[in-house]
Amino acid sequence: MAKKVLFITGTDTDIGKTLIATGLLEAANSQGKKTAAIKPVAAGCSDTGEGPQNEDALMLQAAASTELSYQQVNPVALDEPMAPHIAAKEQGKRLSADRLTGFCRGITLLPVDLVVIEGAGGWRVPINNRESMAEIPKQLNAEVVLVVGLKLGCINHALLTAQAIRSDGLKIAGWVANTMNEDMLRLDENIDTLKQLINEPCLGVIPKLSDKSPQQVATFLTVPD
Repeated sequence: MAKKVLFITGTDTDIGKTLIATGLLEAANSQGKKTAAIKPVAAGCSDTGEGPQNEDALMLQAAASTELSYQQVNPVALDEPMAPHIAAKEQGKRLSADRLTGFCRGITLLPVDLVVIEGAGGWRVPINNRESMAEIPKQLNAEVVLVVGLKLGCINHALLTAQAIRSDGLKIAGWVANTMNEDMLRLDENIDTLKQLINEPCLGVIPKLSDKSPQQVATFLTVPD
């Protein structure tokens, strides 16, 4: 079975990674593909009575066609919404790329067609004093989907992130433009510039949505081959 493993990163935090991840899962589900998802580390959790849980991870868990426990989808759940290495240190935990990659590898061994791995923050977010989130897709040799939040400064952020991904030796499967503010000046011109300057395919342009369900987001997305 040909299996696709996609790592979802963004040009910043709160840029729509979960929105795009769940949309890609739903798009693949609608094609009859079996899907699974994991967010190996999440910072910003609430106690649901079943231990700390993260809203983004719960959305991934619900969107994938393969039923997994919360612990499988989000093995490291940190309380405070801050940089993972800081949140972990405050709870007396230490993150490592090997450990987080191990959690992800377990999901990639499932009999599915698509595995979506959602990162935390952007490409270079630290997980300890030596390693960043980028080590996870590097160790897995996963393809990367870059979510570009459309706001002032996004062109620079997108080009720098894409350059960093390529310099780490990874393939960018494609990028997605996510509208953060529909009143952004010259929105269409910014999208056109990104399409001209990023060589990899644009997998979709997400407008500002009132309905942010995976089903709605999926209508704007193409799942990379």
